[in-house]
Amino acid sequence: MAQIFAYITHKDGAAEDSALELAVAAKKIDAGAQVTAIVTGTGADLDKVAGDMTAAYGEVWKVDNEALAYPNAEVIRKLLVNILPAGAMVLLPHDTFGMDLGPGLAIKLDAAFAPDVVGIDGVDGSTLKVVRQEYGGQVSTHVDVDIATGAVINVRGGCFLAEEAQAGGQVVDKSGDAGDLTTKRRFLEVVEAEAGDVDITKSDVLVSVGRGIEDQDNLEIAFDLAKAMGADVSCSRPIVDAKWMEKSRQVGTSGQTVKPKVYLACGISGSFQHMGGIKGNPFIVAINKNTKAPIFQLADVGIEADILEFLPELTEHLE
Repeated sequence: MAQIFAYITHKDGAAEDSALELAVAAKKIDAGAQVTAIVTGTGADLDKVAGDMTAAYGEVWKVDNEALAYPNAEVIRKLLVNILPAGAMVLLPHDTFGMDLGPGLAIKLDAAFAPDVVGIDGVDGSTLKVVRQEYGGQVSTHVDVDIATGAVINVRGGCFLAEEAQAGGQVVDKSGDAGDLTTKRRFLEVVEAEAGDVDITKSDVLVSVGRGIEDQDNLEIAFDLAKAMGADVSCSRPIVDAKWMEKSRQVGTSGQTVKPKVYLACGISGSFQHMGGIKGNPFIVAINKNTKAPIFQLADVGIEADILEFLPELTEHLE
């Protein structure tokens, strides 16, 4: 079995939720493998994240370099090509960064590439069996990945529940092996999104609406329910595209990243672009009249109902 690596994304000295999820996904590939985490960046934040990851990984490779201060996929791709052994298997989060990094990395490593993986069925010889979703999550596809020369696997967030970390690994400084990291693309600046009237990133309870709300006038029933629950209202991208709600209330990879304790998904299909904006393993309640909606595969409670009828009734009971 090839050596397995997980690339750890982090911000402000804290690893993203995907860090522990990738450790679980790696064990699905090989339960007995020592998985190596790779953490890049610079300064005290890097040292802290690398130290934290020893609890989940047998070994942590730390690469400290000014060129890695911002997670530029072109720079990190070049770094990984320089430090990874031949035939390595690399796990990445399937988010905007991972989608930027993964395909080109697979080409540079002459390795197989499997994006948006939601399940892993193990290895048979030199074949890794993974599960992906097609047609907006309506169909699960079982894919055989030839890992004879290695593989790059992008893992969808929330599909591998993080376990209590207890690996007790060690940090290995690989900064001296980084090599030339000059690239044509360079980081300029971070432009913060405009703040809205409500900061959904700090909400403990969210009532989130999608296409199932059907009309802008129907948004009132979501706000009524949110008031009864002591919650805030958020939405999926189609609601913002229709200009029914402001961008600051959008949850997803192209919107806000939220970490509520309870997430009520009302008339939301549950595409990975939307679910990618939900972190922290909240209690998810899905209400949708389409029983094949992907959201039901991720929800703790699923309710088959028309939200236009169900939400007012729920509000009445709560009041």
